[in-house]
Amino acid sequence: MGRIFETRKHVMFARYARMAKGFTKIGREIAIAVKQHGPNPDSNSRLRLVIQNAKAINMPKDRIDAAIQRASSKGEANLEELTYEGYGPYGVAVLAECATDNTTRTVSNIRRYFSRSNGALGKTGSLDFIFERKGVFRISAEGQNREDLELELIEHGADEIEEHENELIIYTKFAGFGSMQKALEERKINIISAEKQRIPGTYVTLNEEQQKEINELVEALEEDDDVQMVFHNMQE
Repeated sequence: MGRIFETRKHVMFARYARMAKGFTKIGREIAIAVKQHGPNPDSNSRLRLVIQNAKAINMPKDRIDAAIQRASSKGEANLEELTYEGYGPYGVAVLAECATDNTTRTVSNIRRYFSRSNGALGKTGSLDFIFERKGVFRISAEGQNREDLELELIEHGADEIEEHENELIIYTKFAGFGSMQKALEERKINIISAEKQRIPGTYVTLNEEQQKEINELVEALEEDDDVQMVFHNMQE
């Protein structure tokens, strides 16, 4: 019985840790959106999407409002968006998108994670030939005709639409992200979440032990408060 309780406690702790990390990430995205375009979501399209993403991970409304209010304060520090790129063990490309108020701290931490994993931090843009930036929108599939919607959205930059677990996933070119958001909003289609992802064009296949080493590097990066997103090209 004690072992079962400890297992459940561990699972609950991991769940709350993931939730806390998600809320921290959203809070930083809210801060950047507000600093760039103001606190009113009606006139700030980036903030509207961040709020939708916050709702998708069940972030309470009072926490969303508090984050907007904090970001509106003149005393709140500006966050700088940075991307760090490098290679982990076995030639796996790893890219970390960050939001920080202290670039010296952030680059020092990122370099240490790579070094400890026998990897190396590279120059900005060095992985552009591996990752393609795309917009990824999730909407409910209920009431939607996938074929008709695809025809409508192609002119707004839709590359592909997939269906997964009662949701439609719309992929668009990075440059068409804003156009797709506008098209969905004009059609009164609720956006469950929207992200700018980096999708690998090539993958590295590793054995189980090697995958564990890469996952340890990815987890170390993801646990850093300055890191927003981590991408890699390890085949999973």
